[in-house]
Amino acid sequence: MDAVMVSGLRISYRRAGSGEPLVLVHGGFGFDSRSWGPQLDDLSDEFDVVAWDAPGCGGSDDPPGSFSMDDYADVLAGFIRELGLARPHVLGLSFGGALALALYARHPTLPRSLVLAGAYAGWAGSLPVEEVERRIQRIREDVTAAPSQWLPGYLSGMLTASAPPGMVEQTLSLMSDIRPQANLTMLRAMANADLHGILPDIDVPTLVLHGELDARSPLAVGRELHAKIPASELAVLPDVGHLSNVEAADAFNREVRNFLRPLGQLP
Repeated sequence: MDAVMVSGLRISYRRAGSGEPLVLVHGGFGFDSRSWGPQLDDLSDEFDVVAWDAPGCGGSDDPPGSFSMDDYADVLAGFIRELGLARPHVLGLSFGGALALALYARHPTLPRSLVLAGAYAGWAGSLPVEEVERRIQRIREDVTAAPSQWLPGYLSGMLTASAPPGMVEQTLSLMSDIRPQANLTMLRAMANADLHGILPDIDVPTLVLHGELDARSPLAVGRELHAKIPASELAVLPDVGHLSNVEAADAFNREVRNFLRPLGQLP
């Protein structure tokens, strides 16, 4: 792994391939750049694939407890600039999808395109108030115990019941590296984020990529993103849950390629 300093934080990342830059932005609950293994392996034949560890995840430093979605977006922008990535495609999953939207809101000239996978316009921007409160209250209570006691309870929201046992085991192993307080900071930022107001103003090519059986970000959320983002495309992966990049990696990668290829290279 490599690392750069951004706004006083050490940010680690994985990088593979060459071509148009494609930045991968992971979700919460202990995930980091390792969760993009199928994309780093497969898409690097055509793209310069860069997967970061968000602040508080993987090899990156923890952010202050007061970090907001805007703060995460500014660090992501600084990370992209520090690596010299010229107008990269930005692909975010779950929290990463909301962060991609926040990046566009604060730095609209930075992304060349957006891929929003299992995404939200922030929890406040996509979910009922009572659901947001239920989620944040649950995680506040859970982080007071050892991760081994509560992380398995979130697996059913990440993968479908038909996911192979090996995939389930690998996913739980990755989640087990969670730093509970840093994760609470991340999810609190997600809970407070309401990005639905920027959706009609997005004028870069956008793909909304959603698992049909996503239990964390229901398909209705993806359909609403698609309806509100002008000229966006919607691709639904059948019989797939929240971690669509893992559970249906081949189909996921194919949709990403099919979306990005027609955009061509920057002049």
